[in-house]
Amino acid sequence: MITHIRMKNFKSWKDSGEVKLAPLTGFFGTNSSGKSSLLQMLLLLKQTIKSDKVLFFGDENSLVNLGSFREVIHGHDVEEKLEVELGFRTREPFTIEAMKTNQQNIYSSSRRFSQLDVDSFTLDAAIQGQNGQAIFEHVGYAFGSDNELKVEWKSQSLVHPSRYQSNVRLRGNYDNTGPSIEDLIKHLTSSFENLFDHIYPLGPTRVQPQRRYHWEGTHPESIGQSGKEMIDALLSARVDQQTTPHNGQKVPIEKRISWWLREMDLGYAFSIKRSRAGTDRDYDVLIQKGSDSTKVTLADMGYGLSQFLPVLVHCYYVPERSTLILEQPGMHLHPKVQSQLADLLIEVITERNLQILIESHSEHLLNRLQRRIAEEKISVDQTALHFCRNEKGVSNIEQLDIDEFGNITNWPENFFGDEMGDLFAMTEAQRERQKRAEG
Repeated sequence: MITHIRMKNFKSWKDSGEVKLAPLTGFFGTNSSGKSSLLQMLLLLKQTIKSDKVLFFGDENSLVNLGSFREVIHGHDVEEKLEVELGFRTREPFTIEAMKTNQQNIYSSSRRFSQLDVDSFTLDAAIQGQNGQAIFEHVGYAFGSDNELKVEWKSQSLVHPSRYQSNVRLRGNYDNTGPSIEDLIKHLTSSFENLFDHIYPLGPTRVQPQRRYHWEGTHPESIGQSGKEMIDALLSARVDQQTTPHNGQKVPIEKRISWWLREMDLGYAFSIKRSRAGTDRDYDVLIQKGSDSTKVTLADMGYGLSQFLPVLVHCYYVPERSTLILEQPGMHLHPKVQSQLADLLIEVITERNLQILIESHSEHLLNRLQRRIAEEKISVDQTALHFCRNEKGVSNIEQLDIDEFGNITNWPENFFGDEMGDLFAMTEAQRERQKRAEG
């Protein structure tokens, strides 16, 4: 799980400060306030890991296409450094060997060692632009109970840190002469890559529904950023008998998805069947709106259902303990369903141990979340809600202070627009019209 992020000189962010991330993290704010940029940094790092570049800014086939270093650096000032810091809890903790001498921990290959269990660490990096290319100025890992142990690289052309052992050193009261330093670096790098391999984004615009779906028997890693692989994923889960935990039991994910469709009044029944037309690899996705309704294809249902079904599948298909990025998941949904979306998210972070980072404009989702905090369905510590704003081209962020009863004590001005102002203005207009009618 990612525990915090900090960015300097990235797009509209001069310095985000340390932004806390929790199992359920929400980013709210006006349009162009910087919400998307926070998530784009994570997508940028995810796609970079699978490339041979210091930063892979993307192309038409990548998760995000940000152009070039000049286009992402704040104010297009190429003399500035792009800096990022990320805190993690590792998916697979590991142990290193440390020896105590004169009450100081010294990294050592000696047999007189104690074990240091590493289950969290921090990565920080500073990147410069040079001749149109991004180069590392600094990359470092810090870990231990108080991040007291640090590994740092400094190189003008560092791409794969493990290739530059001469630039690796342990800072503080540590000895880096032991042979285990390479293993430590590999553990840290592997842990970082493993965590980003389990980040799964779903964008705000999803694919149009089809009348018939063709499945070649593939087993996709995820449903894809646009939900394109949604039906392939569901059929794969059926073949593999994939289940999800619910109330202490294991249930098929199709069953849980069907339950939510009924609960949200989006569909009474949901099924995937071989098509009577086409080949034996063609399938129909059928929705029954009510108990007495005729089953129709997904393409014949409302647009909101086709855009929300990928959100449901995404939440149940990804591996447990993954991190999901959901951009505008409540788009095209009725306010009642936007509220119920909060219940869905609470369920999957609780029962599937997911971390969900959500960008939203929905006050209905937030109101339901506040209610569930008051009802003790989710704790304050499991949430981190932030409000973003942009002033004179610079984004800033404020974490919302929520108490144990769900109250927000630092509610930003015009958080969801000027609702009270509109009601006041409407009342004044009604009075004026009534006076004219009586006069």
